[in-house]
Amino acid sequence: MTKFNKLYAKIARNPKDVDFNELDKVLKQYGFKCGQPGKGSSHYVYYHQKLPDTLSIPRARPVKAIYVRFALNMIEGLKEGEEK
Repeated sequence: MTKFNKLYAKIARNPKDVDFNELDKVLKQYGFKCGQPGKGSSHYVYYHQKLPDTLSIPRARPVKAIYVRFALNMIEGLKEGEEK
């Protein structure tokens, strides 16, 4: 198992204790782009060209579980789209 696969499994197993940088690394590995909507904003917006939705995540430690679950759902949707 690669480091990335271990990190993804760790995040999926326990979405309550995820560091922002870890989630950022996983999202970027799957091709998500990141932007900060406004100067001084604590939120980062992630989007993928193959998905219609965007995900706004506040840069807090740890990231709240609801944001992690949304990110994992978007990744799963992306994986399903690639399998078809």
